[in-house]
Amino acid sequence: MASLANDPGGRRRIQFVDADGLRKTIRLGKMSKRQAEAVKLRVEDLAAAQLSGGSPSDETSRWLANIDNGLREKLTSVGLAEFRTRKLLGEYVREYIQGRTDVKPNTLAKWRTSESLLISYFGASTKVDSITPGDVDCWRRELAETRSENTVRKHIAVAKVFFNAAVRQRIILESPFHDQKATILPNNTRSHFITTTDAKKVLEACPDAEWRLIFVLSRWGGLRCPSETLALRWGDVDWDLKRIRIKATKTEHHVGRGFRYVPIFPQLQKHLEDAIEQAEEGAEYVISRYRGSHMNLRTTMSRIIERSGLAVWPKLFQNLRSTRQTELEAEFPLHVVCAWLGNSERVARRHYLQVTDEHFAKAVAVDAAQNAAQSVHAHERSQPQPQGEIAKKTVVLQHGANMGIGVHPDPIAEAGLEPARGLPPTGF
Repeated sequence: MASLANDPGGRRRIQFVDADGLRKTIRLGKMSKRQAEAVKLRVEDLAAAQLSGGSPSDETSRWLANIDNGLREKLTSVGLAEFRTRKLLGEYVREYIQGRTDVKPNTLAKWRTSESLLISYFGASTKVDSITPGDVDCWRRELAETRSENTVRKHIAVAKVFFNAAVRQRIILESPFHDQKATILPNNTRSHFITTTDAKKVLEACPDAEWRLIFVLSRWGGLRCPSETLALRWGDVDWDLKRIRIKATKTEHHVGRGFRYVPIFPQLQKHLEDAIEQAEEGAEYVISRYRGSHMNLRTTMSRIIERSGLAVWPKLFQNLRSTRQTELEAEFPLHVVCAWLGNSERVARRHYLQVTDEHFAKAVAVDAAQNAAQSVHAHERSQPQPQGEIAKKTVVLQHGANMGIGVHPDPIAEAGLEPARGLPPTGF
């Protein structure tokens, strides 16, 4: 238990006995009695946790994380709190990014973009633990003024990485980003299905065999471009089994997802053969001419599409993968297609599979065929039947009744004749 004592001038002090049996004093300075009582309750909780070797209550932990440095230093001096260095935002984020040596260069580049946006808004000298959820709401609204919702979510997701790490490092108790939405939303307005006819036009506009191969590997192989396309080696092509071993650079950090295999589809065979015939002896990579860092495949791809007479579609290479996934899913089970293209079924349904004009055409054609069949059937039923057929049906009905078979008791007589007499009881 702790005790509260009053000193001259409205000053307060708290006394308690620590785990070693020593009496310790915390001088609060000028403070109302009500405020001092509230602090005393927290001191008692902290002292009890110290004595038992456990942790204080969640409420006390939150209180401790948010008190001013002066009071925290007093608690630290008597062993009730740990010394806390209040990290500056600019320093903390920079150190965190530099320490993540396990992250790929492209990911680091994206993190640095989000870092610059954070620093630009909050300031490098802002203390990490001073940023509130309300501050984050304001930052998000500012980002949304000039960026799409998915772009905003990407930056929010990166900021979550930074601040979740700060929680684990005990720099802050709770991330101000914890309730922010960061899941990327599917955007069907940017989906585009590249038909076989259009794909052939693009192929004809490609300048050489390597560019044709780059295109078909995306359109009919479903490879990610440029990462998977440029990583492809001739040693990965198994001509006997007609398979290609793909190094999945995007998913290699997941267990068992560093490589996958893609069939050498008929649309790929010729272009692979053309490329290897023109490759230099001893060439390691399938694509060799367009590997330099100065090469921008997207820019060149846009020019090739324009040269073919088509309009440049959005998400140049992803829509090629999306088109192939949609085609293959119509022929093979989804789990097989996902294994070939290297994504999950959830991602495929959410971001890759498209509804095409062919789907609508097929649905209309099936419906029309069913309507035609029903019309023919209805027409046949409406036609008058030959006299002999009616007589046969009457005999069959009467015979069935005599055999004890459940048949309607009033057989239909031929039009214009006397009404048929009722059949004798069947005994049922």
